[in-house]
Amino acid sequence: MSELPRPPYRADHVGSLLRPASVKDARQRFADKKISAEELKAVEDEAIRGAVKLQQEAGLKVVTDGEIRRSFWHYDFMQDLVGFEFVEREAVTGIHFKGANTRPIFPTITGPVDFPADHPMLEHFKFLASVADVTPKISIPGPSCCHFRVAKEDIGYQPYRDDLELMLSDLAKAYGKAVKAFYDAGCRYLQMDDIYFAYLCDPNIREQKKQEGLDPDWLIDRYAWMMHEAIKDRPADMLIGMHMCRGNFKSTWVAEGAYDPAADAIFNKTGVDLFFMEYDTDRAGGLEPLRLLPKGKQRVYPGFITTKTAELESLDDLKRKFDAVSKIADLDQFGIAPQCGFASTEEGNAITEDDQKRKLELVVKTADAIWGDA
Repeated sequence: MSELPRPPYRADHVGSLLRPASVKDARQRFADKKISAEELKAVEDEAIRGAVKLQQEAGLKVVTDGEIRRSFWHYDFMQDLVGFEFVEREAVTGIHFKGANTRPIFPTITGPVDFPADHPMLEHFKFLASVADVTPKISIPGPSCCHFRVAKEDIGYQPYRDDLELMLSDLAKAYGKAVKAFYDAGCRYLQMDDIYFAYLCDPNIREQKKQEGLDPDWLIDRYAWMMHEAIKDRPADMLIGMHMCRGNFKSTWVAEGAYDPAADAIFNKTGVDLFFMEYDTDRAGGLEPLRLLPKGKQRVYPGFITTKTAELESLDDLKRKFDAVSKIADLDQFGIAPQCGFASTEEGNAITEDDQKRKLELVVKTADAIWGDA
């Protein structure tokens, strides 16, 4: 790694990768109590080595573990926070997407929230770093997730029910501990998936929040405050990325709407360095919100390359999209990444491993074509 330039790079990706058949089979056998946790880990370790090899051979200078040990992109992190407990409920559906529903698993809060010193994902990062020849990155859900995804009736800790500001403050403090813990584990590039900035740009979701007695614009501001508080004390050599999308489960989605209501908070109030912004369909609206990106070192990765379908985007079309970007903001503050992960849950999107490989290669090819270096 010492021979590589430090991030940020022009080519990057959000994090999750399709789970190989070996992992899916091992997970089922573990659930059936046919193999031990150690045997499952060995299968996952080997799959992560393969995922790193895939990314490095595609030409990426930053790699993730593909979130291969996870079932959900967010719940696996949240379930190991102090104060959280997950329950599975019969006769109900999980999160509703346009055409699919997740498993009926729900987060609840049973006490004060905190980040434990032995959170499993610290070890997950250390393993990734041990097998990577380039910059290792880990993605975790952003602090807003721990509020947005918990129904008010599932907040069993009365002080939080009575005082939302207390809950948000405690979440910010817990995430501040997480940032420090990942840094101490060797992480210099941490990504937080704070997708609810984009959700709160959807007119229907904004109305839902109003019905719950919450001002969606106030929520956007407080979510930005939480992120800023969590990362404000990070060391100067630690980069923070933030991914935003409108849902990703089996190639389906939840929300739609341009970034306009949240753009100022995203770029000017979070303190984040790198922004991964979904832009693969009209659901994300136009490029105009990018005008609020302040001049400086912050970088945006527009997700013009989709992970939801197999069709490979045209390099010429991608160049045209970046030509349009250059008319709004400084192209030097941009890079390229896919619109989302390839498998936000263990089920994965409706594409093949070969499709995934070609998409990652296209990311690098596009970066080389536009900036001369991935």
